[in-house]
Amino acid sequence: MPALVTGASGFLGGRVTQLLCERGEDVTVLARPGSDLRHLHATTARIVEGDLSDRAALGQALQQVTHVFHCAACSTDWAPYKRYVEANIDGTQNLLGAAAQQAPLLQRFVHVSTTDIYGYPETPCTEEHSFVDAGLPYNQTKGAGEAAVWNAHGEGLPVTIVRPATIYGPRGKDFTQEIAALLRQRLMAYVGGGHATGGFTYVDNVAHAMFDVAASPRTVGQAYNLADGTSASWRDYATLFAAQLGTKPPWIDLSFGVAQSLARVFEASHRTLRLPGRPLLTRHAVLLLGRNQEFPATKAKHDFGFDPKVSLEEGIRRSVAWLADRAAPKRR
Repeated sequence: MPALVTGASGFLGGRVTQLLCERGEDVTVLARPGSDLRHLHATTARIVEGDLSDRAALGQALQQVTHVFHCAACSTDWAPYKRYVEANIDGTQNLLGAAAQQAPLLQRFVHVSTTDIYGYPETPCTEEHSFVDAGLPYNQTKGAGEAAVWNAHGEGLPVTIVRPATIYGPRGKDFTQEIAALLRQRLMAYVGGGHATGGFTYVDNVAHAMFDVAASPRTVGQAYNLADGTSASWRDYATLFAAQLGTKPPWIDLSFGVAQSLARVFEASHRTLRLPGRPLLTRHAVLLLGRNQEFPATKAKHDFGFDPKVSLEEGIRRSVAWLADRAAPKRR
């Protein structure tokens, strides 16, 4: 399977690359010059320098490729809107166009979307639910990116879309590194008691699902929710994580309405004062923490046998072990 992986310097794309190489696949990654690729040093991946706006680099990266795993995205909850557009819309359109024109051997284009495109409904929905604009840049631009993928499929490109919920695991930023930092600082807050389900999905479970959809002929032109089906709440996740870290679980608990109001104040302060970093709380984070995220993966189980192997407890154990190893002093 000669494969191209985008976003390999990041969390999911990096793990997809590692696992493909472990399987003995011929893997190419497209990475900006200067990207931190230390996690790929032990792999056999071929690196093409460039980004999704570089037509020449795209052409070079797509040579002889039969499968594309498009993981690159701006997935943070706080960034300039232009950054979301460039990564989630323009970058996706550029890659689709290059794949259609310069990858004659292409058998599948696997696009990583998100359950956020549903607009954070109060009740998790199936894949038939249409895009809902929630007024947030990540939700908006990932929805537009999906639309570009469907348009390319209408023009003959063999695509499959996966929509993971809350991906966590080693090297994860939002739900591993930042959660650990907030727990240690005693700043993590529950929203609505922390009783909303998190839709937790271990990174390896997502990667293996991507490999399975790429190999199945029945998944062409389909979209799939991906969540491990643990039904674990944010309170469950934080309690397990804190226990592994050796810290106390969160003590702050905000109602959904209060959390939304605080998020608006924090966001406005950051914009007005041009403060560095991200706000302590954002509207996006409140929706993730306060609305149920356990989107059903019934279709994935039926069509390609989606069967998450790594449990929540094991996934958190691996995440904390990675954090500890990262913090340990290295011998010269």
